[in-house]
Amino acid sequence: MAGDAHGTTPKAGNAQPSPGAGPPARDAGAREQVSGNVLFSIGALLLGLLLAALDQTIVATALPTIVSELGGLEHLSWVVTAYLLASTAATPLWGKLGDQYGRKRLFQIAIVIFLVGSALCGAAQDMPQLIAFRALQGLGGGGLIVLSMAIVGDLVPPRERGRYQGLFGAVFGTTSVLGPLLGGLLTEHLSWRWVFYVNLPVGVVALAVIAAVLHIPRRSTKHVIDYLGTFLIASVATCLVLVASLGGTTWSWGSPQIAGLAVLGAVLAVAFVAAERRAAEPVLPLKLFRVRTFTLSAVISFIIGFAMFGAMTYLPTFLQVVQGVTPTMSGVHMLPMVAGILLASTGSGQIISRTGRWKVFPVAGTAVTTLGLLLLHQLDAHSSAAVMSLFFFVLGFGLGLVMQVLVLIVQNAVPYEDLGVATSGATFFRSIGASFGVAVFGTVFAGRLGDKLTDALSGARLPPGISADSLEADPRGIAALPPALRASAVDAYASAITDVFLYAAPVAVLGFVLAWFLKEDRLRGSVTAPDATETLASNPVERSSYDEVYRALSLLGTREGRREIYQRITARAGYDLLPAASWLLLRIRKYGAVEPALLAERGPVPLSVVIEAARQLEVRHLAVRQGLDLVMTEEGREVAERLARTREDSLAELLGDWWGPDRPTDLVQLVHELTGELCGAQGERPHRERPHRERPATRAG
Repeated sequence: MAGDAHGTTPKAGNAQPSPGAGPPARDAGAREQVSGNVLFSIGALLLGLLLAALDQTIVATALPTIVSELGGLEHLSWVVTAYLLASTAATPLWGKLGDQYGRKRLFQIAIVIFLVGSALCGAAQDMPQLIAFRALQGLGGGGLIVLSMAIVGDLVPPRERGRYQGLFGAVFGTTSVLGPLLGGLLTEHLSWRWVFYVNLPVGVVALAVIAAVLHIPRRSTKHVIDYLGTFLIASVATCLVLVASLGGTTWSWGSPQIAGLAVLGAVLAVAFVAAERRAAEPVLPLKLFRVRTFTLSAVISFIIGFAMFGAMTYLPTFLQVVQGVTPTMSGVHMLPMVAGILLASTGSGQIISRTGRWKVFPVAGTAVTTLGLLLLHQLDAHSSAAVMSLFFFVLGFGLGLVMQVLVLIVQNAVPYEDLGVATSGATFFRSIGASFGVAVFGTVFAGRLGDKLTDALSGARLPPGISADSLEADPRGIAALPPALRASAVDAYASAITDVFLYAAPVAVLGFVLAWFLKEDRLRGSVTAPDATETLASNPVERSSYDEVYRALSLLGTREGRREIYQRITARAGYDLLPAASWLLLRIRKYGAVEPALLAERGPVPLSVVIEAARQLEVRHLAVRQGLDLVMTEEGREVAERLARTREDSLAELLGDWWGPDRPTDLVQLVHELTGELCGAQGERPHRERPHRERPATRAG
């Protein structure tokens, strides 16, 4: 904002931040003070989030080695699925229990559960043990993600929140890159068990820092927690994934066990619908499905999760077994896919934020995803690294184009009171799709691999101890085969994996068809501030409608402040003041008095600009000198109030039809509070400490 005040527009990341983007003002005792303890706390929260997000992706490159040692290839998918299902199901409970009983305590419990699960995973002796311990780890991981982001709202004032939200989004982006690489490195140079043990020292540090320095206000928000609905929807999802993963492998499709699971899933689904109709705070309100955009977006989100995690789980197996690369290099080969996701997701979010137009992205994204799956079907043992990288990038780019927009259009389609549950609902379906996709990919792979290995090796003289079944359980046995048979076995693995992508393509085509039925309503301004934690993570978020709008408006307000906010509100209020004069007047309104020389010394605005602004305020009798300080006159107070109201109107306009005649009281209060926060300075200490001018702490969102 200061840059705007004297005619320049600073770029993001400039070493000379504007008042709209710099560190918080030091108003003694006020909430803007981001102390060293707070920074340590945020560092610990980021460590916790890093652990939970990393464990969604770190395991993929270790899976071939895990299966070779523990066996149970047909259950390989559950190493990923158990974590995803548990973290998804637990998310709404962590969010509401944190509101009710205190987030610090719950966050510490989540870390402990996660670390216990990690230690047990590293010590697992067979596949069933590993799957069970992964579920325990996921239970804690869901809490780490939800609570870490909620605690930031308790610690950081709105105008600083965008910066820290960006850090949390960066963690998810980083883990998408770091996960496959780190998993490969640990597996190759230590052991696959260190994929889990690596969490322990990092988690212990996070736990110690949180215990020592995290101090957040205790607020108790009473909820009627929908335990039954949470249990039932998790059970329905588990039944579906069990049918997908066990059908055709452990049990035949027509077996009583599979039929029983299918019937049980249907009965539980009916029970879930009945429970949600009676729940005071349903985990997934059924009325959302009467909104066509939500229903279509939920299905497309399911498909995107299906394709993304299915591919990320089985491509490392293709690279290590078929291409013969090391676990570390398989992580490197996965980077083009991750780069495609991040590039397309970030780019589409920027374009949508500027234009408000979005429909082209889900249509194009599902089309490119389908193309990517078909290209992956063409891979074989002789495919070059360049070709594989290109195909991986195409799939990632398609996924990235559609991931970002689905959350935004759901937020745009629902009334304010449903915003929180609609956002978590959209990401919930992507998480369930991820679980389902990994299971279906695994079933197809295991079924095709057994048939193809049998065909490839039938009638051949095999070394002692080597058979089609043993090669299916442990691909390392391929190295013991004669060269001619070795090539046949590798081709069997290659075609079994790439056939998975062919079977997944029609699912992506369904997403492409459904995308055309989305109705392109122009986006509200408040939903053009995408949150990477909602779009890059597989876990659903859990925020109230109030918290979601608070996040978006504070981010937009800060972003706007770095550009031309003072020019805009001054013109809109009908004054011909210098932008710096408006900025200075609002500073005086906030703190009661400012010392111009000290303001320039401690802030990025040049002294000449501050002096010129102060002179204009004095000439127009909007402020007068009292010693070194500048204080407002009554006329100045009237102008400042009008500028603040104009700022409030600017924020309210971003809410679109949510800011209607029947707008809820908490929305009015939110806009009023943010106006006060965002009209203040952010880059300097405006005066020497004056305890009598302290402001009371406000709601942390």
